[in-house]
Amino acid sequence: MSGTRSAVDRLLDDGTGRRPRADARRNVERLVAAAREAAGEIGGEVTAHDIARRAGVGVGTFYRRVSTLETLLEAVLAEVLGEIVAKGDEGLADPDPWEGFCDFAASYTRLRNELCDINYALGGGIDHARGELRERIRLLVERAQGAGAMRADITWQDVAFLLVSVSTGDHTVGLRAGDQQWDRNLRIVLDGLRTPEPAPLPGAPPTDSSG
Repeated sequence: MSGTRSAVDRLLDDGTGRRPRADARRNVERLVAAAREAAGEIGGEVTAHDIARRAGVGVGTFYRRVSTLETLLEAVLAEVLGEIVAKGDEGLADPDPWEGFCDFAASYTRLRNELCDINYALGGGIDHARGELRERIRLLVERAQGAGAMRADITWQDVAFLLVSVSTGDHTVGLRAGDQQWDRNLRIVLDGLRTPEPAPLPGAPPTDSSG
C-alpha cells in the first residue's frame, strides 16, 4: 500500500530524489505532528493557523513547506490509513488469533477517530483504501473464529459496525464519560464477541455531570 510511506516523506518528495535540508525536514515533522494533534482535538474545523501555532512555526513557513492545508491533511490521512492496515497485518501475524484481533481493535478505535476527523476536514476521501481495511477486518475475524476464540454466529461486517460503535462523546443524558470510556466500551464489545469468560473492565464507569 502506498500509505506505508510516512506523511513527512510524502510531503518532502519533490520528485527529484534530492535529500531535503535538515531544517526543512524538522519543520515538516513538526507540522505533521501538530496536524495529527489538532485533528484529534479540533476535528474538521482545524486551520493552517492552528497547526502552525502548535508546530511553533510561522504561517509563512507552513505554506512554504506544505503548500496548502489540504496537501498536509491528505498526507496525514494516508499515513493514518497505512498505520491501520499495518496494525491489521500485525494482528494477523500474532500467534494468538484472539490477542491479535484485540490489539488491532484497540489500535483501530484510536486511529479511526483521528482518521475520521481528518477525512471530515477534507470532505471525505477514504474510499480508495476501504477494500484494504475491509480485508484486514475480515481476515482477523475469520482467524479468531477458526481458532474457536470468537463466536461463530456473527459476520466480519457485524464486527466492523461494532468497532465503530465504541467511539463516543464526552457527555450523554447528563452523564460524563469516564477517563477510559472508549477502553471500557471496547472491552464490553470484545467480551460480547468472545467465547470464553469476560475480562475485567478498565477504568471507572461514567459519572453524573450534574453533581
